[in-house]
Amino acid sequence: MSKLTGKVAIVTGASKGIGAAIAKSLAAEGASVIVNYASSKAGADAVVSAVTTAGGKAVAVRGDVSKAKEAQGLIDAAIKNFGRLDILVNNSGVYEFSPIESFTEEQFHKIFNINVLGLLLTTQAAVPHLGEGASIINIGSVVSSLTPPGSTVYTGTKGAVDAISGVLAKELGARKIRVNSINPGMVETEGSHAAGFIGSDFEKGTVAQTPLARVGQGDDIASVATFLASNDAKWITGELVRVGGGLR
Repeated sequence: MSKLTGKVAIVTGASKGIGAAIAKSLAAEGASVIVNYASSKAGADAVVSAVTTAGGKAVAVRGDVSKAKEAQGLIDAAIKNFGRLDILVNNSGVYEFSPIESFTEEQFHKIFNINVLGLLLTTQAAVPHLGEGASIINIGSVVSSLTPPGSTVYTGTKGAVDAISGVLAKELGARKIRVNSINPGMVETEGSHAAGFIGSDFEKGTVAQTPLARVGQGDDIASVATFLASNDAKWITGELVRVGGGLR
């Protein structure tokens, strides 16, 4: 029997990148997965197809996690399609970089609404359906400790994710719900390509500071998420797990 047989998971922002890798990994270990997307239906459908072709179960569900009604819709979809909820991976996120002189209110609210408010709303909607042994996994970033220049707003959101994860671990511990955060280093995704990071001097500088001397791949993060979702991690909560090849 696989590690997650009989479990039901929601992965937000799962149409590509880290989220897609996590959704596929959870499904490969037996979980039925809600593959959330905000705009890329084609991407989410491709993830679902990959899962079902491999013999797993997955359903694509559109939803903007920064809106309470749509966040609730993800949880409703899990209950409707699979009858329960055991795992929530709060992966939805956006990033934009600018020096302090040029960030805008619009930029601030966009990034905080998705990266922080979205996490809170989805978790709020999920908690009534999570029972003993359930796992919430928040996707943060090593930027919260690296604090790179030009990332004030984005780093602020990921610092909030670190803090919120610690609070929720204490708040939900009595109900035997575990809450942990994974903080990836630079990962090669569609997003990091589109942002121009891959192949840039920024990538070269990051790799030079990384003891394992490479950028990450989606499965580097997905394997850790799958571990944290499983009973193998039954005594782990409130932890911030840096997955960045040793980048500090």
